[in-house]
Amino acid sequence: MTQSVVVQIGQCGNQIGCRFWDLALREHAHVNKEGLYDEALSSFFRNVDSRKSDGGGCAVGESIQHLKARAVLVDMEEGVVNEILQGALREVFDSAQLLTDVSGSGNNWAVGHMTYGATYREQIVEKLRKAAEHCDCLQCFFIIHSMGGGTGSGLGTRVLSLLEEEFPEVSRIVTAVYPSADDDVITSPYNSVLAMRELTEHADCVLPVENQSLVDIVNRIKRMAHGEKPGSVIKKNSTIISNKGGLSGAEKPFDAMNNIVANLLLNITSSARFEGSLNMDLNEIAINMVPFPRLHYLVSSLTPLYMLADVNVPNRRLDQMFSDAFSKDHQLIRADPKHSLYLACALMVRGDVQLSDLRRNIERLRPLLPFVSWNKEGWKTGLCSVPPVGHSHSLLALANNTCVKPTFMELKERFTKLYRKKAHLHHYLHVNGMEQSCFSDALGSLDALIEEYQHLDATKDRFIPDAIRLSIAN
Repeated sequence: MTQSVVVQIGQCGNQIGCRFWDLALREHAHVNKEGLYDEALSSFFRNVDSRKSDGGGCAVGESIQHLKARAVLVDMEEGVVNEILQGALREVFDSAQLLTDVSGSGNNWAVGHMTYGATYREQIVEKLRKAAEHCDCLQCFFIIHSMGGGTGSGLGTRVLSLLEEEFPEVSRIVTAVYPSADDDVITSPYNSVLAMRELTEHADCVLPVENQSLVDIVNRIKRMAHGEKPGSVIKKNSTIISNKGGLSGAEKPFDAMNNIVANLLLNITSSARFEGSLNMDLNEIAINMVPFPRLHYLVSSLTPLYMLADVNVPNRRLDQMFSDAFSKDHQLIRADPKHSLYLACALMVRGDVQLSDLRRNIERLRPLLPFVSWNKEGWKTGLCSVPPVGHSHSLLALANNTCVKPTFMELKERFTKLYRKKAHLHHYLHVNGMEQSCFSDALGSLDALIEEYQHLDATKDRFIPDAIRLSIAN
């Protein structure tokens, strides 16, 4: 069995990571009723035996199991990590794998990347090595961070480049949360574009998630929760409207948003954690989904995003799940992949779904989706037998699709608006090692990325199936 390590950086990365570990433990407890340490648990948890010498009702030398997450937690403010250490999951994290400071990065990519990156380089590398040493067969690093703040964007991408230096053969899959246009961090366009260059250069796969898309999904589910139509009432303990997990303190508005991203991670790691008739190796994602090295941004969609109170759902809901996965309402960025060009697509199915169901839905959807001519058969599929807790089945779709281009173009526009006025630039240029060329280089990298997507989009009309042409015409 292979193992993976989760690296959580910054406030957002640690909040999402904490939610992932809480939900992962629930899933394993649901399947592993006896609580035995098995191969499924070993993929993301290690077992630390402690031996009691006396007392506590245990015989001398009796082995007590303690699960420790295969995780490294980094934040240059200590608030969120302290919340985690006061919450229900405090025993799951090894204190030697935590790294915090008190002053934060001041919403400045340069402080996170240059200043803290240099100050804490050796400590970060040591913690990453220690996490790797605890693995028999290290397969993947999952990095979780935001793009808008200073620590997430700056130190997050510095850690990414360190991983490439220290573990060049190990896959690096990044979940990056992009700020919305009305983000309260005024410098977030700078931070995001500076971070984008690093993601393009050093990641194997990036799963971009937009805050605005998460807000839209949560609001839509809340409206459904208050709906009066039969079958539209959402259960109290649904995937989205559930308790916040391992953090202490009162529930916050963004906990539901973090929950969605945590469920993305649960689904993408399910085949590494549980058995399945057609399990997908994590390394296969990068190998099969990324035909061009720089175009490794994969659009995610999850379905179902909630559990309906009506248990008498018709059988067609399984087919509806596949249709929903390609609907713009279920994408974790604001995009409509059906009307953009597919380079590849992966369907990661969990639960009571047969291979025949999977094949039937692919054949049903194939005529509706424009694929590049040289990869018409570009479908990667995975079947994991264990569904998320409370569901009979679920689906994560990953699309390498040109629909990411508008997100990057909007980000460039917000960046240019600030950069044209040289607004707030001095905060960055005062940081040791930061030069103005870093901005122009980052913008150039983003321009080149957008141009590559545009070049592919220019060929899109050749690949649009007649079924889509008719729907557009109507």
